[in-house]
Amino acid sequence: RLKKESSSLKCSIHCEITKVCRKNEESKPFFRIFVAVMKILLVGEYSNVHWTLAKGLRELGHTVTVASNGDFWKNYPRDIDLRRDSLGKKDTLSFMWRLAKALPKMRGYDVVQLINPVFVELTPDKIYPIYNYLRKHNKKMFLSSSGMDYYWVKTGLEKVFRYGDFNIGDKLRQCAVNDKFIAEYMQGPKRELNEYIANDCDGIIAGLYEYDVCYRRAFPEKTQFIPFPIDRSEIVPRMPHPESIKLRVFVGVQKSREEYKGTDVMYPCLLKLKEKYPDIVEVVRVESVPYQEYCDLMNTSDVLIDQLYSYTPSMNPLLAMAKGLVVVGGGEEENYEILGETEIRPIVNVLPDVDDVYAKLESLVLNPADVARRQRESVVYIE
Repeated sequence: RLKKESSSLKCSIHCEITKVCRKNEESKPFFRIFVAVMKILLVGEYSNVHWTLAKGLRELGHTVTVASNGDFWKNYPRDIDLRRDSLGKKDTLSFMWRLAKALPKMRGYDVVQLINPVFVELTPDKIYPIYNYLRKHNKKMFLSSSGMDYYWVKTGLEKVFRYGDFNIGDKLRQCAVNDKFIAEYMQGPKRELNEYIANDCDGIIAGLYEYDVCYRRAFPEKTQFIPFPIDRSEIVPRMPHPESIKLRVFVGVQKSREEYKGTDVMYPCLLKLKEKYPDIVEVVRVESVPYQEYCDLMNTSDVLIDQLYSYTPSMNPLLAMAKGLVVVGGGEEENYEILGETEIRPIVNVLPDVDDVYAKLESLVLNPADVARRQRESVVYIE
């Protein structure tokens, strides 16, 4: 607006702001926000990270556009729809037409963040020109480290973590999904695309401790840890679990990734507990449902089991914690250290071992007071 006014008016407004800032120390934060308003483009989606981030950035006054496929069947909200319904010829042509029409709307941004090197549903050779187009017509380009890519697979295979998606101690995990990821990312086009974007972009933003480790090893000056955003504006946390009702344990199942995520280990332990304690354990099993239905079912639960091989809670467990659920999954000390948390320990951290999972689940089931304590701390953790 100032550009449309006369130079004298610009000068007058600038002087008044400067006077206020010099006079009142408390005005400085507002002044910094005032001059830092940006136009931001978020491309791609994983577990509602970008849409949630967009909502927060908009509240801060920024102009934000999310262009994504909604993370496939999860169908998260977006401003520009980049879904590809199938690999068939008709759907491919429709997708390419919509993408061609969308690209001119993806110019002139101060910041662009890509959810992954493969940020649209195309082969790497077709992603290069799209990336270069975004690079040319926008200012800063950032790569989000928040999911499967070359550096994630490489770090796993090099056994950097005590355990993880690709190793348990000194042994590599043998499963079909891992074999697929190794073949897909360690050599060839996806690796080359990942290396190209990582080297070319202005910065790499890691949302979890593990992702930070992966990229910091290769790009220490370029990598920054920024925790995933959680929108608490419409969440009413559950009251601490009373001793007089059953403990409802929620588990989301993705058939194609049960072995990779550890659901194949954790879910049988849960069923065994239900059989042993039918009066105090209830299992809520959800498989591949839309996001809103998933949330509705989670809202009535007390405990979430998820991600056996993780050190940290990702978006799904974080959302559950905001709702006041106890998460059984990844909660290693490194997770708390990177956040600077020294007091609360809400997560039931389980090791990738059947006996450990069962013992910790049973201990939780038999200690309602511990459930209530962890529920309260989960909400504090997210805050």
